[in-house]
Amino acid sequence: MDLQDFLDHVRRGAVIEAGSPQHAFLHEAAQEALRVTAELNTGFRTPDEVRALLARLTGRPVDPSVALFPPFHCEFGKNLTLGTDVFVNMGCRFQDAGGITIGDGTLVGHGCTIVTLNHAMDPARRGDMVPAPVVIGRSVWLGAAVTVVPGVTIGDGAVVGAGAVVTKDVPADTVVAGVPARVIRPTGFRSSEA
Repeated sequence: MDLQDFLDHVRRGAVIEAGSPQHAFLHEAAQEALRVTAELNTGFRTPDEVRALLARLTGRPVDPSVALFPPFHCEFGKNLTLGTDVFVNMGCRFQDAGGITIGDGTLVGHGCTIVTLNHAMDPARRGDMVPAPVVIGRSVWLGAAVTVVPGVTIGDGAVVGAGAVVTKDVPADTVVAGVPARVIRPTGFRSSEA
């Protein structure tokens, strides 16, 4: 099992069975992600040092326009894609094994959690994990302490109010809030005009 095999598996939405080679690979990759995030979260890091550690975590270059304020936690890293001009504020937690894509110009507020794995409902198979990617469009703003669950797409220009739990797709250019999040109103702007 290598990274590409694992990514192909989760991109098909295939179950990561407890005790399987995919599960073992995820656990081993998590150890490296924990090492990188521990380094990121220990002491002061310049913005360039933060981006270098994010590049190690994700396994790909991170644009110089990306900014992240530690502490930051991520259990996998290799299925996280950050666009240009992305800002991630302090205390965020990303579970990216199922895939997280964050579009250009998006702001992620303090203490947000983005999750991409569900566990099996059958108690006998509870250790199994079902991956579902999260896609966050361009120029999105996630307020503080937002939770985004597996399989959600948030459209370009959307605003998610602080403390919301996003359980279904969010249309572009809308404001959503609440638990579960629901559409409150349009933003009044079209993201294509930004």
